[in-house]
Amino acid sequence: MEQALLMGLGLAGPAGLNAYIPLLTLALADRITDRITLSGPFASLSSTPVILLLVILLTIEIVVDKVPGADHVNDLIQTFIRPAAGAILMVATTTSFVDLSPVLMAIVGILAAGTVHAAKATSRPAVTVGTGGVFNPLVSMGEDMLATVMSVTAIFLPFLAVIFLIILVAVAVWMFRKAKSAIRKTTSRPPL
Repeated sequence: MEQALLMGLGLAGPAGLNAYIPLLTLALADRITDRITLSGPFASLSSTPVILLLVILLTIEIVVDKVPGADHVNDLIQTFIRPAAGAILMVATTTSFVDLSPVLMAIVGILAAGTVHAAKATSRPAVTVGTGGVFNPLVSMGEDMLATVMSVTAIFLPFLAVIFLIILVAVAVWMFRKAKSAIRKTTSRPPL
């Protein structure tokens, strides 16, 4: 039971960085390992058409998120998708194992992914402004790698994934505060 909760949290968090990496990880884990067996409506996640769709969406996300300017538009669009993916991941991993309300699990997933997404979306403009957009692709690659490592870890070592999530949320809060401070400094300068 607690393994399912930890796995759900460990997958929902990185959905705030990239919705499709944890969804694809879960789908592939269901398909090729015995670590998880999706049931009910979530079993369709590991179907060939859904996996192909996730690969296409992931490819688009990876490319668009590397382009300064386009990454901000992508973050606006993903404001709805990433928390929804967190909810799906949390409910899909806990439905068969936990005797808790799916609505409660969906809320937890939305909060986990939404918190990480909010920090990403608010700190990325500071990276863009501070580096002229040069570091955006590097930051995006780092986010993708982190989402991949956390997602795989959530499947095989759920406890460790939750520790990663706690660290990620702490870093996200720190980045949010830094970005907010940088924006405040930029807007509070007197005109020349």
